[in-house]
Amino acid sequence: MNTLDWLVLGGTLAYLIGYGIWKTRNIRTTEDYLLGKRELKWYTIGLSIVATQASAITFLSTPGQAFEEGMGFAQFYFGMPIAMVILAAVFIPVFYRLKVYTAYEFLETRFGVGTRMLTAGLFLLSRGLAAAITVYAPAIILSSIMGWSLNVTILIMGGLVIFYTLIGGTNAVSQTQKQQMIIILAGMVIAFFILMSLLPQNISFNDAVRVAGKTGKLEVVNFDFSWDNKYNIWTGIFGSTFLFLSYFGTDQSQVQRYLSGKSLRESRLGLLFNGLFKVPMQFCILFLGAMIFVFYQFEKPPVFFNQAAVNQIQNTEYAFEFAALEGAHEVNFASKKQQLLYLVEVMKTGDETQIDQAQKQLLNTQVGGQQIKTEVRQLIEKSGINVKSKDSDYVFISFVLKYLPHGLIGLLLAVIFSAAMSTTASELNALATATTIDFYKRGIVQDRDDAHYLRASKLFTLGWGILILIFAASVSLFDNLIEAVNIVGSLFYGTILGIFLVAFFFKRVGGNAVFIAALITEAIVIAIYVMDRYDMLNIAYLWLNMIGCVLVIGIAVLLENMIGNNTPNKNL
Repeated sequence: MNTLDWLVLGGTLAYLIGYGIWKTRNIRTTEDYLLGKRELKWYTIGLSIVATQASAITFLSTPGQAFEEGMGFAQFYFGMPIAMVILAAVFIPVFYRLKVYTAYEFLETRFGVGTRMLTAGLFLLSRGLAAAITVYAPAIILSSIMGWSLNVTILIMGGLVIFYTLIGGTNAVSQTQKQQMIIILAGMVIAFFILMSLLPQNISFNDAVRVAGKTGKLEVVNFDFSWDNKYNIWTGIFGSTFLFLSYFGTDQSQVQRYLSGKSLRESRLGLLFNGLFKVPMQFCILFLGAMIFVFYQFEKPPVFFNQAAVNQIQNTEYAFEFAALEGAHEVNFASKKQQLLYLVEVMKTGDETQIDQAQKQLLNTQVGGQQIKTEVRQLIEKSGINVKSKDSDYVFISFVLKYLPHGLIGLLLAVIFSAAMSTTASELNALATATTIDFYKRGIVQDRDDAHYLRASKLFTLGWGILILIFAASVSLFDNLIEAVNIVGSLFYGTILGIFLVAFFFKRVGGNAVFIAALITEAIVIAIYVMDRYDMLNIAYLWLNMIGCVLVIGIAVLLENMIGNNTPNKNL
């Protein structure tokens, strides 16, 4: 990075923060602070919802996922449009009719205060952990790239978010996210066109797409059913539908976005816009990763993208072994490039026999290249270097820093910072809202004036911000950044969604039954996940959402028939 990059990065962040504060300079009441005067238009709601979900992890890890495993991760989003339609038809009208601040207020009118507190508590636990990951995960990569300490990077990112969220509340979050999404999308489009311009002159866009297809990077849909397969059509339709129903319908970080809408119609349109926009956006980000893979078939990639780890191992006793692996990598790349150029030529002839032979030869060479990379990872682990995320998470940022012109490097880094800030701001605002409304105002300090609860909301915003920074400084990651947040959510979302679906559709079931069912289910879901981690079971994490939801409903209905002794509110 040079001076121009720093100016672009600093100027972009200063503009976003300043814009958010200026747009929310007239915050006077708790409702203004937590729900933004309920005056947002559908496009602001839609972009805010997209920005809340599209964290920095999305733009750092997703291209690397396509680079390494292909575009199958797109199936994760297949259930989103289905979920958005259900939420717009069922969930939003109830929340609007009751004029709630949080989704969990509705549960008290249906089941009583105990179930409300339990569900809000599960949200605070899951979202607090997820917020720490959304700060920590990009901080790992940014600190490595920029040469900062990890804790300093966490402090800078978190401090900026706390500052404008504390001042402007939910409206500052939504207004800022609208601008952030414009910058994010512009940055990704610019990166894509520059990538295409860097391909060899004799390689057209169609050639690049065909190469990606022949090397298995464009295989989006997988119809093979397996409980331990994370991404296939079945987990995409069933597992992710349940996840998105819970995330967008019961997670306060999302519910708060559309509860701020000017009308029921605006909120519904914003939610449906998200469902229609998110799938192609994610597809495009994955496609960008596939094209980066093609680019690195003609331009020699590093044997390990995490340059900080490379610098460390070169100063250890394993430096000679690493250099030997780099040499083998260079030989493998030269051979692979020649085979790939031959494949491109025979594809133009249409001779399927020659194409198949060239493809098999190329794939065999790629297997050899993957073996070299595996040996590099094992050597780095053997050396004791603490690599905190997968090397594929560094693919996109490595490309940006090496091949984009100065100025655009600053813009793309601003994109990553913006994405991290937008998601964390929404999470922080939602955590403060649930704490203030569902716990403080409901059970601790009641019947005080609005000014008191406004001050409390700001204090809880600050408090949660500090806790998130502490969690982020001490958290450890899963195998892949893009999966980490979804795994944390999947441990709780099924249970929470099951509680809400019982509330909506099983009018005979009362609070005692659903409360006990939720506790039993949460214990079962966590046990399943732990057994999967230790290879005692093989169940992909997306299925936990459906399993948790079905268990809550089934156990609650069974318990109501056995012990039902309370009268639920059937008039909601």
